[in-house]
Amino acid sequence: MSQQPISLPAKLINGGIAGIVGVTCVFPIDLAKTRLQNQRPGQQVYKSMVDCLVKTVRSEGYFGMYRGAAVNLTLVTPEKAIKLAANDFFRHHLSKDGKGLTVLREMLAGCGAGMCQVVITTPMEMLKIQLQDAGRIAAQRSPGVMSSVKLVVPNPILTRSYNVAALPRPASAMQIARELLHTQGVQGLYRGLGATIMRDVPFSVVYFPLFAHLNRLGKPSLDQPPPFYWAFLSGALAGSTAAVAVNPCDVVKTRLQSLSKAGGEETYTGVVDCIRKILQKEGPSAFLKGAGCRALVIAPLFGIAQVMYFLGVGEYILENSPLSLMST
Repeated sequence: MSQQPISLPAKLINGGIAGIVGVTCVFPIDLAKTRLQNQRPGQQVYKSMVDCLVKTVRSEGYFGMYRGAAVNLTLVTPEKAIKLAANDFFRHHLSKDGKGLTVLREMLAGCGAGMCQVVITTPMEMLKIQLQDAGRIAAQRSPGVMSSVKLVVPNPILTRSYNVAALPRPASAMQIARELLHTQGVQGLYRGLGATIMRDVPFSVVYFPLFAHLNRLGKPSLDQPPPFYWAFLSGALAGSTAAVAVNPCDVVKTRLQSLSKAGGEETYTGVVDCIRKILQKEGPSAFLKGAGCRALVIAPLFGIAQVMYFLGVGEYILENSPLSLMST
């Protein structure tokens, strides 16, 4: 177990492994969160998280719960690595002569980390949401017929690459990405960037200082680190708290990034228009849709990430890698 300062490559490995393990464990809950957030009053396909997962398995099979997981598993490594490493970088440069950071400086470090990660988070979420929500739209358009074949519906923006009439299979992330790049350029992949920043920057501002203070409470003494289970609990509690706090921004982001709409669903021109229409037609409670699911997703994800740091997994891998062994 390493208690020495962690190198940047080790931070990247720790964040990447934590992201992959966490996503694999909680992705079905994240899928339920997306589908619940996109439901409108009077057009509800799913009553709850459990109902959503049960209906997904029945209509799309077990692997239907992991629709869009490949996108996350591919991009979560750089995303989590950037987030955790950037926070450490900003904390280091904001500290004064090695002394502890003030709460304000901790929040500034978290803000910097959130701003850095959206470069990866936005396109990752954009592609993931199209795949996650396809089953809900198909079920809503054809009530009682939740066929695993018709998981992609026609969309005015992406008509050629994943129109149901043209393709018998659901679109892949690569098909969606190619069509977005062809029709809208790079900005197509960054649709909802403003809402993503609104979600991820406050999340990091809340999460990192809260984790640091919770983790400090578990120290047996000033010169000893807290036990690994305390690091997990601190990461989980801080993550779930921050997730619920920014859930309204996550709802807005999900709605803006959902390109395919079922009949009667609103379209939005931007963040302000989305907030206004949700308030008018669904009320303030709509901004809490999927909050429980999001807390259940984020808690283990960040708990695992902090355990990876505590155990020094990245350092161990680097020390025992073929290149390291050859150099010795």
